[in-house]
Amino acid sequence: MKIGIIGAGNIGGNLTRRLTSLGHEVSVANSRGPETLKALVEETGATAVTVSEAARGAQVVVVTVPLKRVPDLPAGLLDGAAEGVAVIDTGNYYPKERDGRIDAIEDGGLTESRWTEQHLGHRVVKVFNGTYAQDLLERPRPAGDPERIAVPVASDDEAAKRVVRELVDALGFDTVDAGGIDESWRQQPATPVYGLRAGVEAVTRALAEASPERPAAHRA
Repeated sequence: MKIGIIGAGNIGGNLTRRLTSLGHEVSVANSRGPETLKALVEETGATAVTVSEAARGAQVVVVTVPLKRVPDLPAGLLDGAAEGVAVIDTGNYYPKERDGRIDAIEDGGLTESRWTEQHLGHRVVKVFNGTYAQDLLERPRPAGDPERIAVPVASDDEAAKRVVRELVDALGFDTVDAGGIDESWRQQPATPVYGLRAGVEAVTRALAEASPERPAAHRA
């Protein structure tokens, strides 16, 4: 597939490494410009592009930038993407450490990914937001392996969710359907599933045990 990755930090960089190794055509962008991605491009064979170019023709677009930077993404970012593009959101809201207060999340009751959707103007698939970046490289396992990690996947777009779940499976991880984006609070920071390295049964149980109340440590 043709995949665009916006954000070349720990998650974005390691997804670039894994997805190119699986044979996908990957374009990667960051806020500092293509010239700063030379080492990653040389390592992986990905193509460095500007943020505005990252989604062009892409069947999957990964948005993996700090939440506070989402409003800075170019208008019409997804206009040139392939029809039916699946947009992956790996983002998390860290009001105290990084993002500052976002009123629509704090007061409006929006899930983090619903807020991101509103800025992108496109439905998203929330996945890998609670995954350790290094696990993308070190913990893939074949299907049926008892040590295979499962990750929750939430979206209102069932077709995109299927595409993403198949991609995650190819990356070496199981998935658990976590419902729609209004239910994606179940996998936000400080929930039982966040950072959980476990299989399908434990991840399913952790999603069910989540509380909708945002902990004080994760409120502005």
